[in-house]
Amino acid sequence: MNDFKDFVLDQLADIDGISCRAMFGGHGLYHKDFFFGIVYKGALYFKTDEGTRRTYTARKMTSFKPNDKTTLRDYFQVPADVLENREELSRWARTAFGIQRS
Repeated sequence: MNDFKDFVLDQLADIDGISCRAMFGGHGLYHKDFFFGIVYKGALYFKTDEGTRRTYTARKMTSFKPNDKTTLRDYFQVPADVLENREELSRWARTAFGIQRS
């Protein structure tokens, strides 16, 4: 799992202020003090709102569900093609941590 976390952090290295903390049995991603993402079991989830969530659901992405009893409906899995494209991932990340400011 740390290899995947390290990959995600490397992909986001162009954005100043990104940090990572252990949580949920995975890792939380922060931009400065704003929690915007989750790395969990080889998947990356970003914070969404009503406007951005459609982008994820249109691509058949699912919300973060760490167990049968818990679902965080504001966090959706990032598509693999976005994850693999550093520039696109940075755009999606900026959108996700921008939600926290509103």
